[in-house]
Amino acid sequence: MIRSALAQRFILSPNVGARRGRELPDMVVLHYTGMADAEAACAWLCDPRSQVSCHYLVDLNGAIIQMVDEELRAWHAGVSSWEGDEDINSRSVGIEIHNPGHVLGYSDFPAPQMEAVARLAQDICQRHAILPRRVLAHSDVAPGRKVDPGEKFDWRWLHGRGVGAWAEAGKAEDGRTLVEGDAGPEVDDFQAMLRRYGYGIDVTGSYDSRTKIMVEAFQRHFRPARIDGRGDASTIAILRKLVAAV
Repeated sequence: MIRSALAQRFILSPNVGARRGRELPDMVVLHYTGMADAEAACAWLCDPRSQVSCHYLVDLNGAIIQMVDEELRAWHAGVSSWEGDEDINSRSVGIEIHNPGHVLGYSDFPAPQMEAVARLAQDICQRHAILPRRVLAHSDVAPGRKVDPGEKFDWRWLHGRGVGAWAEAGKAEDGRTLVEGDAGPEVDDFQAMLRRYGYGIDVTGSYDSRTKIMVEAFQRHFRPARIDGRGDASTIAILRKLVAAV
């Protein structure tokens, strides 16, 4: 059994299986619960009818519950992909962060909760040698289908605590803003950078609706002040810096 020393409680979910093709994780995926309270989320994650689970649940006060041993495959990512792999559950640790979510009144993540998430993610990443760029949002691996943990989650702060990747736009060069309907080499290059970073996008040279969805997912993580799906100068500058560090 692989368990974190940071967990205060162990409430094990039956919704588990063996990891496929690997023994240990090389990714962390962060979610929000999207439910009214953590107790209801915990009950749902333990209900065989739900067909969902996670490795850890972090409450508003920072309390950490472990629900699946890390060597096992929790069912948290669903239909998802990253770097061409479509079985994210087999290679990740899933952390559910209690928050009512966009439907039930999306709220800020309180400091005790963020501190707990940072400490837990640090612990997991250190034990499994997980790279910062492989600490991701559910919305990164399932763009268009999921938006959690959302734009209020402070990825910049988390990066400052040594968890996850981050880049600032700095003085972004002026240039054409790419929008849905555009086509050409600039779109091709932009899509290729998104794909190289890990997003499940086809490089077609056409800024279609799927590209817009991918850009929104990227912005939700790395440029949350404005999520509009447009390939503007700051979005491209941030992406270029992240790709350069890969």
